[in-house]
Amino acid sequence: MEGDGPSAAARYQPASPPRDACVYSSCYCEENIWKLCEYIKNHDQYPLEECYAVFISNERKMIPIWKQQARPGNGPVIWDYHVVLLHVSSGGQSFIYDLDTVLPFPCPFDTYVDDAFKSEDDIHPQFRRKFRVIRADLYLKNFASDRSHMKDSSGNWREPPPPYPCIETGDSKMNLNDFISMDPEVGWGAVYTLSEFVHRFGSKNY
Repeated sequence: MEGDGPSAAARYQPASPPRDACVYSSCYCEENIWKLCEYIKNHDQYPLEECYAVFISNERKMIPIWKQQARPGNGPVIWDYHVVLLHVSSGGQSFIYDLDTVLPFPCPFDTYVDDAFKSEDDIHPQFRRKFRVIRADLYLKNFASDRSHMKDSSGNWREPPPPYPCIETGDSKMNLNDFISMDPEVGWGAVYTLSEFVHRFGSKNY
């Protein structure tokens, strides 16, 4: 890397606490990112309008993501959905916050895309990822989950729930599926293919 000074990534001040100080519950990525949005709103280091919650899924709810803590080594994890935070910083570079990755936290957008998503060219069409990008303020205002999706048919937790109360709004108690859906006619935000997502927020031209 050439240049007279530190890179944009080196100069960047994270919008969050260190990874191990963030609110985190395994398998509740949608709530982890909601809490991260809440932190950014309350600490006012960056304008909240620079931040977005990004739901990653597809019609079959089967998406490969590499560099995840749940799968050490070189292979991907196949999630039904995953959620990360995108910060489009006024400094000109975007960053991804993923509490489940082994990549840096936060990670420069282009690095994360290259390492975690790789190319769609080598992925069977049924596994191609889509991205629902929701402004952080709308996510904080509208998201609600009663965590029922994390219970089995007997009512037992598949994974221990977060220690704080369920996130809900005055209008809704459970609308997680509207966020996971990649139907652009449903829910909040805009839905992108990987190439559209990269073109909109990345600095490379794929």
